[in-house]
Order: sequence, then C-alpha cells, then structure tokens
Amino acid sequence: MNVLPQAILQSPREHPRFIEQTVCPSLDFARIHLIKDKDGIDDYLAKNIKGLSKQEAAANRNSYKQNICIDMLRQGYHESFSELFTLIQKWDALREAAGPGSAIWQQQSLEEQPDKLDQLHHFLTRAEAARRAGHYEEVYDNQLNLAYCFSDPEDKWLSNYFYEQCFNTAQLIKIDGGKREAQAHANMGLLNEEQGHVMKAAEHYEAFYQLTEGSTWKDETGHTYNSLACEHLWRIYTLLADKMLENKEHQQAIKTLIKALKMAKEGGDMKIEGEAAYCLSLAYHFAGEQQRALSLLNTSVKIFTGLCDSAGLGRAYAAIAKILVSQGKAAETIKYLGEFMKAAENAHLSQSLVDACVLLGNVHNERGNYNEAFEYFSQASEAAKTLNSLPLVDETKTYCGIAKAHKLMVAFNSHIEAEDPVSLKYLLAWKENRSDVCTDPLTVELDIETSASKPL
Repeated sequence: MNVLPQAILQSPREHPRFIEQTVCPSLDFARIHLIKDKDGIDDYLAKNIKGLSKQEAAANRNSYKQNICIDMLRQGYHESFSELFTLIQKWDALREAAGPGSAIWQQQSLEEQPDKLDQLHHFLTRAEAARRAGHYEEVYDNQLNLAYCFSDPEDKWLSNYFYEQCFNTAQLIKIDGGKREAQAHANMGLLNEEQGHVMKAAEHYEAFYQLTEGSTWKDETGHTYNSLACEHLWRIYTLLADKMLENKEHQQAIKTLIKALKMAKEGGDMKIEGEAAYCLSLAYHFAGEQQRALSLLNTSVKIFTGLCDSAGLGRAYAAIAKILVSQGKAAETIKYLGEFMKAAENAHLSQSLVDACVLLGNVHNERGNYNEAFEYFSQASEAAKTLNSLPLVDETKTYCGIAKAHKLMVAFNSHIEAEDPVSLKYLLAWKENRSDVCTDPLTVELDIETSASKPL
C-alpha cells in the first residue's frame, strides 16, 4: 500500500524518443495470398501474372513468413533468419503458457501479421549488415527502430526484447561519447521500473545521469537528456522512499527523499520540485520532525501557488492543517486555511476553493463549531457546482448533511437532558415535522399556551 500519493508515483506511459523513427519501405514480395476475395485475386492475376518463374510460383504458394525467411537466407542474412525464427517461437511459447481464454490467445500469431514481418525483415537485415561492417551505432539505431515499431500493448514483449538488444549493442559503441549508451540505460531503467524491479531501474537511471552530466544532448521533444535523467531519478528515489515509509524506515526514507529533491531542483521542473518537497515533508512528519515538515510544506505551497496547481495546493494545505491540529494549534490552522481560501478565490481556482472550504469545515466540525462547519461546507458545495463534477457535488453535500446533523444533535441532546414536559413536547413535535429542533423552550411554551387558550 502506497504511503505517498499515487499520482506522484506513476511511471511514464511510454519511452522517450531519442531518434526519429524510420519508416520501413514495403517489400517486393507478392502478396496474393493476403488477398481474401475472389475479385481481388482475379484483378491481381490479370495485372501481375503473365508468366511465372519457379521462384515466383513458389512465392505465391508459400506463406508470407516462408517468403520472408527464404529471402533472408537467399541474401545471406542467416543471423536475421535465426533471430526472426526465435521470436516467432517465443511468441508461440508465450501463447501456450497463457493458455485458452487469455488475451494473447485471441491475438494473431506473429507469423500471421505481414506488416510486422516486414518491419522485422527490414531492420534485422540492416542491423546484421551493419554488424558485419563493424558499424555498431547503425546496429543500435536499427534495433531501437524495432523497439519503437512495437509500441502497442500486445507487442510489449517485442519492444522490451529490442530495448535489451540495444543495451547490449550500446556497450560496443565507442565513437559517440556515450550518447547511445545513455539512451540504452534510460530505456532499460523504464523497462525495469515497469516490471517492478525498482533497484535495477535506479542503477540504470544513475548511469544515465552520470553519462549525461554536462552534455547538451536532447530528445525529439527538446528535453535535455540530463533533465530526463533527473526526472527519472526523482521518481525512482520517491518510489524507493515510499517502500521505506511503508516499512517504518523513516530516516532512510528521509535520506532518499533528500536525494530526490536534489534531482528535482537540478532538473529545473518546478512542478516536480514542489512534489519532491511535499513528499519529503511527509517523511519528516512521519518521523515526528514537524517543524521541518512545515517548512517544506510552505515551500510546496509557494511553488504550487505560482503554478496555479490546485491538486498540489490542496495536498500541501491539508498536510499543514493535519500537523497544526496535531499540535493543538487550531487557531493557526484556521488562519492558514483562510489564506488558502482567499488565494483560491483570487486566482479563480474552483477546485482549490472546494478543498479549502472542506478543510476549514472539517476543522470547525472537529472543534464542535457546527454552524461554522455548515457554512464552509455549503460554500464548498456551491464551488463544486461550478466544476460540473457530480461526484464532487455529492461529496460536498454529504459534508453539509454531516454538519447539519451535528447541529441538530446539539439541540436534540439539550432537550433530552432537560427531562421536562416542555422539552418532551418539542421532541414529539419535531418527530412529526422534522423541522429544526427549537433551542428555546420558553418560546415554544408560550406558543403552546396561546394555542390552548383559543376557543375551539
């Protein structure tokens, strides 16, 4: 179970693009066996078949996989043939292991997907030719293109296979200053992180960081490799710290999160820096070091305010309120949350306004100030309506109901404790109409006497 917010711990959904993906040209093999309808076959024959050689006739009889393999062998690409054959066997083994009813069981096999066979034929043979010439940087680029080709979820095993091949090849490249080796470490870090091998991922990210220090390399989106390394290290250190906090290893978690904050600052992303400061504050809070926690939370508040980050502000102020309440500083808590509420109103951050009002309502509710709690929850409900979020509106209405019930319980209990006839009449009258319980028995008594004196 995560101790730190799940939103912060999420891994990137895809690998960074370090090179421009090359488009594989279509192959010259006849694809008559891929044309399903009779009219299509007749049209193909009329246009293309005027007299076939033995090889051409065989190409029309064979499956597309067989044609691919024959072409590889004919051109002397024995390693590419072996690798393709191994991958097809691996897919079959994965399918058999998963068994009937599994997602992979419903998919077409690799040998039944010509487009993917085209990609494999093109890039595997180019990689083999480059390997023979000793051009390992070209081998790497072709393998990386294959990893990019198979980005669909069902092809994850294929992309992972080629990322691993890229990593092995990158160790042999000596002419690019470590650029491709850095890329390979980044991809292997993500691969291991996705598979839950957090320590291995951390090792790869640290190597990625070391190789990119002082470099100006950038990915296709314009991010420097070093800033990517800082982001990956921030995230993986935070993941490691989360496990430590789960195991009550507070001091070790603090040390790890200090490293995460350092990486966040070096990476230059203010959003990440705010999240890093927030996570470190939680570790200090769990360790009982409340003043350090508050100092870091104030840093987070400043960053999130500058970014107009409603989610970040809500988390930071909620943590501040929790710490101050635990210290018995209710008045200071209300002051902080009042500032949060004003800042949200001024910046027109409706979600933050909802969060601030709910937090203020909870503080007053816990202190027994039910009228104030009801007012703040009502403001939260009104702000929630502007966000067009039905679940949020329902949640704030629930808070309003709780505060109103608490208000009612005060009057109800006072009548119960009075144990007099007038209070009993009020309780019976309330039971009939479910209106607010009157807190002034004298007023009600006068009303009853007036009613009794009127002639029937």
